[in-house]
Amino acid sequence: MAEKFVAKVSEFNDGDRRIVFVGDNEIGVFRHDGEFFAYSNFCLHQGGPACEGLTIAKVEERLRPDKTSAGLYFSKDEMHFVCPWHGMEYDMKTGECVSDRKLRLKKYKILQKGDDVYVVA
Repeated sequence: MAEKFVAKVSEFNDGDRRIVFVGDNEIGVFRHDGEFFAYSNFCLHQGGPACEGLTIAKVEERLRPDKTSAGLYFSKDEMHFVCPWHGMEYDMKTGECVSDRKLRLKKYKILQKGDDVYVVA
């Protein structure tokens, strides 16, 4: 397994992402709420750049006790990233496709060595 330098922690703000190449692997590395996540940048739908689109909080509908809608809200707990080709959404923490949780992107291990962030592939 190869370790690929991604960035310095001090230069990688919350909400940032980097795309790195390790051999034939194209990997998206995200920082969200102080944690790092790394996934294959190959969308399960048609091979688009899964990690290069929008990052957006999950949209949730809140229901009143009578089951009528109280409106749509952004989740405080779940962040998604969206493939720009056809809109496939993936859970930032798990890499699962949110429309079919049985499908998930390949996840890569992140290493932190001092101020340096590496992905292992």
